[in-house]
Amino acid sequence: MRAFAKLFADLDETNKTNEKVRILKDYFTAVSDSDKIQTLALFTGRKPKRQINSTFVRNWAMEMTGIPQWLFEESYHVVGDLGETISLLLPQNTSTQDKSLSEWIDEINELGDLNEEQRKKWLTEAWSVMDQQERFVFNKVLTGSFRVGVSQNLIIKALAEISGLDSATLTHRIMGNWDPQSFNYPQLMQEQDASDDISRPYPFYLAYAIQETSDKAKSAEEMEEALGDPANWQAEWKWDGIRAEAIHRDGKNFVWTRGEDLATDKFPELHDFLDELPDGTVLDGEAICFSGNCPLPFNVLQTRIGRKNLTKKILADSPMAFIAYDCLEYNGEDIRYKPLHERRKILEQLQQSSSHQEVFRLSPVVNFKTWQELYDLRLTARENVAEGFMLKRKDSSYQTGRKRGDWWKWKVDPLSVDAVMIYAQKGHGRRADMYTDYTFAVWDADKLVPFAKAYSGLTDKEIAQVDNFIKRNTIEKFGPVRTVKPQLVFEIGFEGINQSNRHKSGVALRFPRILRWRHDKKIEEADTIESLKELL
Repeated sequence: MRAFAKLFADLDETNKTNEKVRILKDYFTAVSDSDKIQTLALFTGRKPKRQINSTFVRNWAMEMTGIPQWLFEESYHVVGDLGETISLLLPQNTSTQDKSLSEWIDEINELGDLNEEQRKKWLTEAWSVMDQQERFVFNKVLTGSFRVGVSQNLIIKALAEISGLDSATLTHRIMGNWDPQSFNYPQLMQEQDASDDISRPYPFYLAYAIQETSDKAKSAEEMEEALGDPANWQAEWKWDGIRAEAIHRDGKNFVWTRGEDLATDKFPELHDFLDELPDGTVLDGEAICFSGNCPLPFNVLQTRIGRKNLTKKILADSPMAFIAYDCLEYNGEDIRYKPLHERRKILEQLQQSSSHQEVFRLSPVVNFKTWQELYDLRLTARENVAEGFMLKRKDSSYQTGRKRGDWWKWKVDPLSVDAVMIYAQKGHGRRADMYTDYTFAVWDADKLVPFAKAYSGLTDKEIAQVDNFIKRNTIEKFGPVRTVKPQLVFEIGFEGINQSNRHKSGVALRFPRILRWRHDKKIEEADTIESLKELL
């Protein structure tokens, strides 16, 4: 655990990519194979099951520190992170420990067999032998809140340089349904192909966004200059669903989301069309709710996300389809190296031969001859329940991760309203002592009604200015939330809007964020709830 805690601290102290790779290489070279695989699991989101309720963790920490609840809560609001708060408040350790990361995780996994008193004894004894940094990282692992500011690509790069394996092979191997308790480091590093896991998906190819100028998408002339002849490009609508890979191998079906969640059981409507596919087929596409020939808004899909049981009513109200973008594997062969236009022909043949075309749908190619024509079509994106266009070079291979050049997303301009900030809350991490999470309101007659929260879009300088304003203009306190004097106006952008009975305003926004601070507007000039509802 000492080595893992140091790794976490060292990575947090640098923003340099090469330095992070060096730190990772030094760590993976020094620790045991069991620690290597547990570290990889944590860094890729495979956390051990949370065995102790956070309320117990808080109460036992307060008991060990001897401080009153109000002081603990006030400290927590300042720090913004429970694990870090506890690590800072606990008394200095009187002894040390030399257990490895994997040994501590083994003990965490065994806590399910202990009663409450035994768990308390185990946890307080663990805290007493760790220093502050070890406790901090340990608490994050224990409570299931472990996050690290390192991309998966950097981890892959470090492991590739250590092992001599290529990055694409390693990336493919760490995807899929593996468990650090049963999948070991030598398996990861073996030279032979690791494709024996029939459920394993391919790494997704991600597009870069077409850069915007003054909050407006690039003009047709700028597109011509940046991308060249439109005849070299394939355009498709950018659908608003869940990016997924649909796999049919050895007579079994698997559906993986881009977040590396195995979601086969969440989409039972897709199973019949998958059963018809040739063995050894992998499709890339979008899982999306569909009714007739019309995709449904994302909020319909949200009604079934996260539900353990899909009732007949949910299945009837939110029927699923799979809009296929690409074919990555065909007849057991990895065909990602083939140019897009060849993969597209295979995809079209698969769809045309399916008897479930109402579920297995193609992402249609949008015909256009000039960038101006596509620019004009893009303005109709919301009418097609789409977010804009995907632009793909016709001779492009299917690559790994986010690569610049061959695939681009050209999203429609966001919807926007001018709103008043009325509540604020402190952020987390390096912004734990600054107010960075804001709630915004619009007018309903003579009252300000909250309708959205946002925390991104301001520069560091603007955040400091807003934070200073909040601290000088707080009206009331409700736990970590501050009621702020209504004076600041911001333009809030969002991708979509839907009716919602769960919100006081009656609406819910998709991806709200701050577009700009409207220094030029008074609060009386902010938008109304009627103007929001007109966008429905």
